[in-house]
Amino acid sequence: MTRSELREEIFKLLFRVEFNAPEDMEEQKQLFLLCDDEHLSESDEAYISEKYENIAGMLPEIDALLVEKAEGWNKKRMGKVELTILRLAVYEILKDDTVPAGAAINEAVELAKKYGQENAGSFVNGVLAKFVRE
Repeated sequence: MTRSELREEIFKLLFRVEFNAPEDMEEQKQLFLLCDDEHLSESDEAYISEKYENIAGMLPEIDALLVEKAEGWNKKRMGKVELTILRLAVYEILKDDTVPAGAAINEAVELAKKYGQENAGSFVNGVLAKFVRE
């Protein structure tokens, strides 16, 4: 799979966090990897799983940063799709040295256009731009 396709799969798995209890997420992850239509290779599964675990382990920290940067927006006010995309991109910008910040933002905007509400791409772009200005 390409990096973009892997990122989309991570987004889909991470989206489940909004609908499942933390103690159920390990089972959700296993179900996701088992039932994925893309027929993931072992290396793709390992990449998705590792990146998901890294992001999930930092959600409180990432969410605090998002609320700080997204002036006038709290976590509950953001759409679940947009919040999930922002979480993934913020992790990539701040913690994943293999992903250039510009690529993380562009990919996040594309995911927002595909899965988010009408103006999700602009919203995601605006919030993420604040992370790279500093």
